[in-house]
Amino acid sequence: MMRTAPTAPEPMCDLPTAFTPCEFRVKWADGAWEINEARRLRRLVFCIEQGLFGGGDDIDAIDAHAQPLVALSCVGGMSDQVVGTVRIHPGQNEGDEGVWWGSRLAVHPAFRSHGRLGATLIRLAVSSARARGARLFLAHVQAQNRPLFERLHWQWLKDETLHGRPHGLMQADLAHYPPCHDPLTGYVAQSRARA
Repeated sequence: MMRTAPTAPEPMCDLPTAFTPCEFRVKWADGAWEINEARRLRRLVFCIEQGLFGGGDDIDAIDAHAQPLVALSCVGGMSDQVVGTVRIHPGQNEGDEGVWWGSRLAVHPAFRSHGRLGATLIRLAVSSARARGARLFLAHVQAQNRPLFERLHWQWLKDETLHGRPHGLMQADLAHYPPCHDPLTGYVAQSRARA
């Protein structure tokens, strides 16, 4: 009796098995799950991928008073995964009234080609700070991200070195960022990825 090689089971349906989210919700993080997943993503990008902070953790004193923002992939309208993050906070020094800062912008490597996640996080960061009285919005930006920020109407103010890497102090042109008064709802970013 001759044996035949086993065959692959028939698919349950004709739909593709690879899933690509079609939209992402970009909003202020407002729950423990979103905050914890944002921090996990920051560790992945800054500590593991980029080798910064001694490979351990990037949590610092700013996290105690910063507002994290998240980009969430959505499945059936429900949040599925934190795929992007940034944090914002008002300046803490005397004379910093109206000065806001952004930092720790990170997008998961698997989602960097899925849409304008980084740009939408930046837009919500500046627009929500503006709704809270920001008259100046600054960030220390890694040099390789300068073109993205310049396309989004940011100006390079000066070169810096942070964590052993080239950075620049950059300033957002607030005229291009209308205030967002509902950052817990935030924005929707559509996916550009192909299935």
